Amino acid sequence: MIRLLSAGILLFAWTSASADPVETKIGYLRRVEPKTSLSLVQIRPENNGIAGAQVAINDNNTTGKFLNQQFSLEEIRIDENKDAAAATIALAERGVSLVIADLPADDLLAAVDSAKSADLLFFNAGAIDDRLREEDCRANMIHTAPTRSMLADALAQYLVWKQWRRWLLVVGSHPADKLYGDALRRAAKRFGARIVQEKVFEDTGGARRTDSSVVQIQRQLPVFTQGAPAYDVLVAADESEVFASYLPYRTWDPRPVAGSAGLVPTSWDSSHDQWGAVQMQERFMKLFSRRMTARDMQAWTAVRLIGEAASRMRSIDPKAMHDFLKRPDFALAAFKGQRLTLRDWNLQLRQPILLTDGRMIVSVSPQEGFLHQVSELDTLGIDRPESRCRLNN
Repeated sequence: MIRLLSAGILLFAWTSASADPVETKIGYLRRVEPKTSLSLVQIRPENNGIAGAQVAINDNNTTGKFLNQQFSLEEIRIDENKDAAAATIALAERGVSLVIADLPADDLLAAVDSAKSADLLFFNAGAIDDRLREEDCRANMIHTAPTRSMLADALAQYLVWKQWRRWLLVVGSHPADKLYGDALRRAAKRFGARIVQEKVFEDTGGARRTDSSVVQIQRQLPVFTQGAPAYDVLVAADESEVFASYLPYRTWDPRPVAGSAGLVPTSWDSSHDQWGAVQMQERFMKLFSRRMTARDMQAWTAVRLIGEAASRMRSIDPKAMHDFLKRPDFALAAFKGQRLTLRDWNLQLRQPILLTDGRMIVSVSPQEGFLHQVSELDTLGIDRPESRCRLNN
């Protein structure tokens, strides 16, 4: 009897091991971006974002092989002549129901809304617009990218903790710069900082890498910042990368710079080395021979959310996965000192924000002393009582 029972167990184990693994196809939509940057060492790599997703696919498959699960990634690049909605429909027709989206806000909404009848679940790994979690939120769109308000609040907490409460705010002339400027104004008011003066830096174009450009910048920026009321720190909102990188060491008064240059808030940085991050950084470097970016980490996090949910649920049904990820007892470990959870009112991933000077991590927010009745991570960004999101499940 014992021999028959042992043989049955071995036969069951062999049958399970020999069965074809359950394959989970994950789509990856991304808009092709120009490789522009003021700094040659910060030009976006061609595989920015998608590389992080590929590392997470490997991580998912390491666990999946014990659970008879296999994960694969299907990338669709959307150039200026392609439609995000059409690309999404094409993915759905090929049986893909889980989609990582690295798209601008309008493209992302078009993609999500085009798939209402296809039962797709989206993971926003790129767009930081607050409106995607507020008035334009969608019940089938989870956000692993932080919001502008989260980034601004993280920076503001540190500056206030340092008692650098008087800010000179310089905002670029492009729409994204103005949105970041709005987030910084909100953060200053929220945490008790004071903007002593605002300036707008108009983008007039021109070649900044000509022989005379360094001389012009060295002469013009001190004059641009001259005459400001007494301030502790210059805070720049320059998502368009037009001027902020030129500000450190060129202001009229010797003051630190923060925001889009100097001390920068981010979801990830290649200098991050705490909480096991070195192991992650080394694995990434070995695979891609470059440093890991914030976009890489946001995509990695999205794919790992899928992997964790699939392994625990033994299901890849989008609706079931959506409900599982929203549960208060679900959390993801992501090398940031705290387990990450979803805000159930707008599907934004709670996460610490790193503050970096480009070479080292200076601090991590939320800062000590900024308390919250539910989670200190909810001191970053728009909290439940303020939210305008109304999810229709």
